Amino acid sequence: MPLREDDRVPKFDTRMANAASAQPTSARPPIQGVTDTEISFGMAAPFSGPAREMGHQLKLGIDLAFAQANEEGGVHGRQLKLYTADDAYEPTRTLNAMKELYEQHKVFGFVENYGSPTALISVPYALEHHALYFGAFTGAPSLRHDPPDRYVFNYRAGYAEEAHALVNYLVKSRKLRPQEIGVLTQQDAYGDAGWEGVSKAMHGLRGGVGDAFRMSYNRNTVNVDEAIAQLRRQKHAIKAVVLVATFRAAAKFIEKTRDLYPDMIYATISGVGSTGLASELMVLGPRYADGVICTQVTPAVDGYASVTLNYKKALDRYFPGEPADYSSLEAYLTANILIEGLRRAGPAVDTESLVDVLESMRNYELGVGSRVSFGPSDHQALHKVWGTQLDKTGQYHAIDLE
Repeated sequence: MPLREDDRVPKFDTRMANAASAQPTSARPPIQGVTDTEISFGMAAPFSGPAREMGHQLKLGIDLAFAQANEEGGVHGRQLKLYTADDAYEPTRTLNAMKELYEQHKVFGFVENYGSPTALISVPYALEHHALYFGAFTGAPSLRHDPPDRYVFNYRAGYAEEAHALVNYLVKSRKLRPQEIGVLTQQDAYGDAGWEGVSKAMHGLRGGVGDAFRMSYNRNTVNVDEAIAQLRRQKHAIKAVVLVATFRAAAKFIEKTRDLYPDMIYATISGVGSTGLASELMVLGPRYADGVICTQVTPAVDGYASVTLNYKKALDRYFPGEPADYSSLEAYLTANILIEGLRRAGPAVDTESLVDVLESMRNYELGVGSRVSFGPSDHQALHKVWGTQLDKTGQYHAIDLE
């Protein structure tokens, strides 16, 4: 169980604490995952199964940021290292993946774990061991408690924030009535989080009476036939569908409904894996991609934000041939915030001191437009949601969600 607030930081005599901090690193008690030359982190993510491309992209983004930092001398002379463990996006495999990382590889903490249903397993494990759980690829509310769990920090906007932005855009800019918006959800914590966000947004709008029409499918499948049957049985017209899905299932749903509903508006949240979605739709043909909306939690990968240009320059240097991708960009940004926290924590880093430093981070300039801030009551770096829309060539273009 997590420690109580009063138990989190041991109470030392001030003179003893000052004396301890003045000792060389080698004289301090050993910290798991930290040596004189290295700090190691772990990532539990899918490296097999239908979601394996997401695992690849997230690892790529972390490796990219770590490679840059390491070439510049590391953090206080220590090189950064990433270990990965494959859970295939199946919660039944997540605990073993976490144990492999923490108990076998002896990592310092976790960075960019993937998934909402898997987080229901991995977050309690990290909290039980008082280990940092930083920047997971999920916008689920289980990682956004109020007050926040001490060791859990997020980079991205929550799924509720993305869903709220989408619903407001569909109603205010596309002039739909709330009851004309349906939702396709994955049957797990990811789908539930997106559904709750859409429902909350609808109830906050004038005329938003009752819940949205909901369809669902099983995780790690593309079996959306029953969802489509539900849509066809719906008595009143559905003019837009918010897809809280992974990219293969989302693409399959669009493929099977495009001819049935040629004027349907399809809108997804960033958890879909937007680059994968674009690729899947372009295989089907330009008309399947054209007009599909996707919210993002980073600036455009084809834009000219300084951090995006630095990211793409680093891609060319360290991983030539790898295309720019929203997921790897997100992981790259996440890792850079973590690296900044490690630098500020100083050479005598441990989990408690790093958490204290992160909670004191204010207005850090990451290069995304909004500055990064954490606090004891807010462990989410950014709340901004960007809007993008696919064209017939499979390229995303910025749209104004306001």
